[in-house]
Amino acid sequence: MNRRAFLATVSAAALIPALGQAATIAYTPGALERALKRGTPVVLDYFAPWCSTCQAQRRVIARLFDENPAYTDKITYIEVDWDTYKRDEITTARQIPRRSTLVAIAPDGTELDRIVAGTGYEAIKALFDSALASATA
Repeated sequence: MNRRAFLATVSAAALIPALGQAATIAYTPGALERALKRGTPVVLDYFAPWCSTCQAQRRVIARLFDENPAYTDKITYIEVDWDTYKRDEITTARQIPRRSTLVAIAPDGTELDRIVAGTGYEAIKALFDSALASATA
């Protein structure tokens, strides 16, 4: 394992307890499709362990998970490592412009909402609420 992959894995693993283990998945090819086949909405988090904006978003997400267990129960949260997957189909097909992008996807694969480099509590909550609403629709 190269140094960058090791550091990214260790950083992501360190955040998993804070972000709710039940619904957090480290992206591997096919993870999105598997989640959608189960009929769950998904929030994709395009992050880099060294990105301060990503860390600010994750603090908000951890707070939201603590405040509303439905987010972890009904939404699959997939972390997509920007350094590893920025040229992969999961990124290019959705035209993700940069790390620190959050995307809410309905169970049918439709994009519901997107935040690029936003760290505001209300905006991130609205993104998760849109995903949650699609779970119960």
